[in-house]
Amino acid sequence: MDTRLSLALDAGHVSLPESGRIAVFGARGQSLAGLPAERLVLCVDDVVEARRYAAQGYEVTQEAPGAAAAALVFVPRGRLEGRVLFARAAEASGGHIMVDGQKTDGTESHFRELRKRGSCGAAFSKAHGKVFECTLPDGSYVDWLQAGAGGLNADGFHTVPGVFSAEKADAGSRLLAEALPGTLKGEIADFGAGWGYLSRSVLERGGVETLHLVEASAAALGCARVNITDPRARFHWDDATRWSPRASLDAVVMNPPFHAGRKGVPELGQAFIANAAAALKPTGQLWMVANRHLPYEETLRAHFGRVEETGGDGRFKLLHAAKPSRKR
Repeated sequence: MDTRLSLALDAGHVSLPESGRIAVFGARGQSLAGLPAERLVLCVDDVVEARRYAAQGYEVTQEAPGAAAAALVFVPRGRLEGRVLFARAAEASGGHIMVDGQKTDGTESHFRELRKRGSCGAAFSKAHGKVFECTLPDGSYVDWLQAGAGGLNADGFHTVPGVFSAEKADAGSRLLAEALPGTLKGEIADFGAGWGYLSRSVLERGGVETLHLVEASAAALGCARVNITDPRARFHWDDATRWSPRASLDAVVMNPPFHAGRKGVPELGQAFIANAAAALKPTGQLWMVANRHLPYEETLRAHFGRVEETGGDGRFKLLHAAKPSRKR
C-alpha cells in the first residue's frame, strides 16, 4: 500500500542514497513501504513497537546508530521531542535527514524551523501531512542535542523530552503516592513506572524487599535508573500487559496509561489490571489510580475477589483490589 513517504520517494520530492544504512527515528506503527528493508536500522523507544518491527524482520536498536548514509524522522507529538530527534538523526547521518509528519503534530512549524538552520527541499503534502528533506550543517543543532540530555524537573527528578509528564509528576501519581499504606512489604512491582516518581514513594516503605520497575519506554526507564539508586530496585524494559515475574508478587502499584497517541484506549489499563492479577500471590494486593471516567471497576471485579474505592478527588479515583484470580 502506498504511503505519504513512498509517494514522495516515487515523485522525487525526497531521495535515498544508493548505498549505506538508513537510520529511522520515531517509528510508532508507521509503514516503511518504499524503503529498502535490508538497509534500515530503527531506533525505537517503545518496547511494544520494537518487538513489532523486529518480528517484521527489521533491525531494531534503542540507541542512535552511527555512520548512517541518511536518516528518517517520523514527527512525534511533542515539539521539543521532535527537535531532539532531528538532532540525533542529523548527528547519525552527517546532517542529511528526511521528515514525515502529520499536520496535527506540528510538522509545518518544524519545517519552518529546520529551514532557518539548514537547507530544505520543497515539502510534499499528502493525507494531512508533509514529507521533506533537509541538510543541517554540523553544529546547527547542538542546542537540540543538549536538550535531549534532559535535566531536573520541578520535583527534582531527572527527565528527558518525550517522557510522560516530564515537567513534574502528574496529579494522579501524587494522589496515589500519598495514599500508599506504610505496611507495603515483600516483592512489589510498579507497572508503567515511568521516570520513577511512584517507585521512590514505594521504596520509602521499609518492608519492601524488592521493587520491580516495569516500563515500556526506554527513555523513561533510563531516567528511572538515574532517579532510583536504591539497591532493592530492579529495572525491566518490558510491556506491563505481558511482563511476568519469576516469583509471584505481594503487591502491584500503578497509574496505567490510557492513550495510544491521541486516541483514548482504556483497554490498556484493563490489560494492566489483568496482568497484575496474574502476577500476584493469592494474598497479593493492587493499588492504583485512574481518571474517574475510565471503566475499570468491572475489569477489577472480574480479576479480584474484593474491590473498593479508597479515595481520590473530582478528577481521579484511588482503587484497591485483593484476592486476585490466578487466570492469566
